[in-house]
Amino acid sequence: MKRSLRVLSVLGALVAAYGGAVARVFGEAQTPSSSSTSPPNIVVILADDQGYGDLGSYGHPTIRSPNIDRLAAEGQRWTSFYAAPVCTPSRAQLLTGRLAVRTGLASGVLFPDSTGGLQPGEITIPEVLKPRGYATIAIGKWHLGVLPQYLPTNQGFDAYFGIPYSNDMDMVADGDVPGGIPGGRFGGYMNPKIEYFQVPILRNQQIVERPADQTTITRRYTDEAIAFIRANRNRPFFVYLAHNMPHMPLFRSNEFQGRSERGKYGDVVEEIDANVGRLIQTLKDLQLQRRTLVVFTSDNGPWAPYLEQGGSAGLLRGAKGSTWEGGMREPAIFWWPGTIKPGIVTGIGSELDLLQTLASIAGAKAPTDRPLDGFDLSPTLKRAAPSPRTTLFYYATTGGYPAPLVAVRHGAFKLHLRPPQDGGRVTAPGAADAAARGRAAEIPASPAMELYNLNEDPSEKFNLVAIRPDVTAELMRLAEEHAKAVVPGPNQLSGRAAAPGRRGQR
Repeated sequence: MKRSLRVLSVLGALVAAYGGAVARVFGEAQTPSSSSTSPPNIVVILADDQGYGDLGSYGHPTIRSPNIDRLAAEGQRWTSFYAAPVCTPSRAQLLTGRLAVRTGLASGVLFPDSTGGLQPGEITIPEVLKPRGYATIAIGKWHLGVLPQYLPTNQGFDAYFGIPYSNDMDMVADGDVPGGIPGGRFGGYMNPKIEYFQVPILRNQQIVERPADQTTITRRYTDEAIAFIRANRNRPFFVYLAHNMPHMPLFRSNEFQGRSERGKYGDVVEEIDANVGRLIQTLKDLQLQRRTLVVFTSDNGPWAPYLEQGGSAGLLRGAKGSTWEGGMREPAIFWWPGTIKPGIVTGIGSELDLLQTLASIAGAKAPTDRPLDGFDLSPTLKRAAPSPRTTLFYYATTGGYPAPLVAVRHGAFKLHLRPPQDGGRVTAPGAADAAARGRAAEIPASPAMELYNLNEDPSEKFNLVAIRPDVTAELMRLAEEHAKAVVPGPNQLSGRAAAPGRRGQR
C-alpha cells in the first residue's frame, strides 16, 4: 500500500509540474478546446535501432507486438518509409525536415564530448507548432548535442526528460571495474550492468540521475508522456517520445525478463509495445483518441555486429550504418481514428516528410526561408491518395565531410552510385549465389554502380545495371541534379572536447 501511495504521489507531482510549466508558457487558461477548432494532438514514438522486421505486423514470427500491430491494423502501415543509416542524422532529419547534410550532421554521430549539435538557427517541428498553441515535450534519447544551446529546451520544447545520447556511451574503462568487465567491451554490451554505462538522465538541462537505471527507462519515459498528456489534455500537445531501446546494450524491467521467444531483444521490444499500449489507453481514457495522431517508427536499421541481440531487417539486405535497404527502410505506422484512412501504403515516405505533414494537419506554417526536403503526406493519410514522394536520396555516414551521396531511388528502382556500405558484418552476395541471380549474373556489371528493382527485389540481390541502361541513366541524372542543388552545412561532428573516459559507438 505504501509503495502504491508513493507511485501515486510521484505521478501527481509530475502532472502538477507539467501543468505549471505549460501554464507559465501558454497562460493560465484551462478550459477545454473545441475539437472543431483546436489543432490535433501529435505523438511521435521513435524506437532506436529497431529493424524493419522486428514487429508482428512487419512479419516477425516470434516477437509479440499486439499494441503496435493494432495501430497498424486500425491506421496506415507504410512499407517503404525511410530514415538515415545512423542515429544523429536520422533525428536531425525527423525534427527539421531537412537532409542531415544540410545541417552538418550527416557524416556520423555526436558523442558526449562533441562540441557541435543541431544549430539553434534550424527550425524544428515544435517550433513550427508553437504558434498554434502547442505544449511540447521531448522524452528519451536526444543525440543532437549536449551543450546547453543544443538541448531540447532550446530547440522548441517546453520540457525534456531523458538520456541526451545513445545508451552505450560513457562506458567505463575495463580497468575501472573491480575484476574487469567479463569479455571486455563486447562482453559488457552482451551482458550489461547499469554501472558499466555512466549515461545521465536530464530533466530539462539538469542531471537528475547518473548512471541511468536503464532497466526502468522504457516505462519511465512512458510515465512522463502520460503525465504530460494528462496535464495538457485541454490544449493541443506534441509529444516526441524517443526510446533508447532496443539499441545495444539491452535492458528491460523484471516484468519482461524471459518473456519473449525472441530472447532478450524480443523482451525489450515487447516492453516497448506494452508501453505503447499504456499510452494509447490513456488517450482513450481521456477521450482524446479521435483528436490525436500517433506515429510509430524507428531511427535506423538493426545493429548487426551484436549477433542475436541485434534486431532484424526481415527480407531487406544490410543493417544499421549501411545504405542497403535494411539500414534505412523502417517500420512506420500512422494512427488517428476517424481521420486516417486505414490500409497499407506501398508508396515512398520518409522521416523528412514529418515536419511538413504535421504542419499541414496542425494548420501551421512550414519554413519558407530555407530548402526543405520533405513532402506533405496528409492527403495519403486522410484520403489514401498516392504518396507525393517518388524519389529518395541516400547519404553515407562514412567517407568524410561532407557526407557523400551514394544512392538514389526513383519509383521502384534504386541505383547505388558506388559500392554500398555494409553496416557491420553484413556482406555482399558472393559467387555462390550467382546461379540464382539468373541473367543479371551473366552480364558483367559496373564495379561502381548497382541497380535494383525494389518492388520485385526488395532484398537487392539482382543487379540490373547492365541490362537497364535507360533506368541507370535517368537515376544518374536525378542524382547529379540533386547534388548540384544541395549546399552542405558546417560540419558539426568533428569538434571534440577533452572528456576522459567518455566513450561509445553509435
